[in-house]
Amino acid sequence: MKWHELLQMVVDEPVFRTGFLAASGESLPALRLQLSRWVKAGKLIQPARGLYTLAEPYRKVCPHPFVLANAMKKGSYVSLQSALAHYAMIPEHVPTVTSVTTQRPQWIETPLGAFAFRRIKKGWFGGCRQVDLGNRQQAFVATPDKALLDLVYLTARSDDPGFLAELRLQNPDRLDLDALARLAEASQSPKLRRAAARIAGWVTEETGAEP
Repeated sequence: MKWHELLQMVVDEPVFRTGFLAASGESLPALRLQLSRWVKAGKLIQPARGLYTLAEPYRKVCPHPFVLANAMKKGSYVSLQSALAHYAMIPEHVPTVTSVTTQRPQWIETPLGAFAFRRIKKGWFGGCRQVDLGNRQQAFVATPDKALLDLVYLTARSDDPGFLAELRLQNPDRLDLDALARLAEASQSPKLRRAAARIAGWVTEETGAEP
């Protein structure tokens, strides 16, 4: 495969996999060898095995970090502080994209940023939706309610009264208290039930809504 042929195939793709290029008719070993050469030449970036994105100035679409996170580990979704920051529910900038998965936990440093994958049990996996990120890019991201409870689930002593204060939560109207209560009840976790009750109390206090 020639470089101009690759550009024609992937110039509009934020990320692509080796298998995507198999339609060209070249053997996979030959493709992998050529892709490796382009990575070494600085024309491609390889954030994970078998996953690539065009380097500047060749790229037409800059891959969103959430899209990269989804692609780097199948069966994952962006959650915790990364999702809460996306929904403007916490004030801090979150440099590491954190996702949850039922697979092994992993930390990956790439030229495009740092990515953390936290492990949760299969019964707690879910509560995400496909979010439009602009530039025709979409990624699976936890709902605000699930992102907050995922954070509680994975953080020690997060059901303490001071935990919410430390988070400095904002925009309480973005939480669905009914969904929050259902998630906490379905978890069968006393810790998550306590946390959900405190979160509901905070939302009621902040918004003046009926408890």
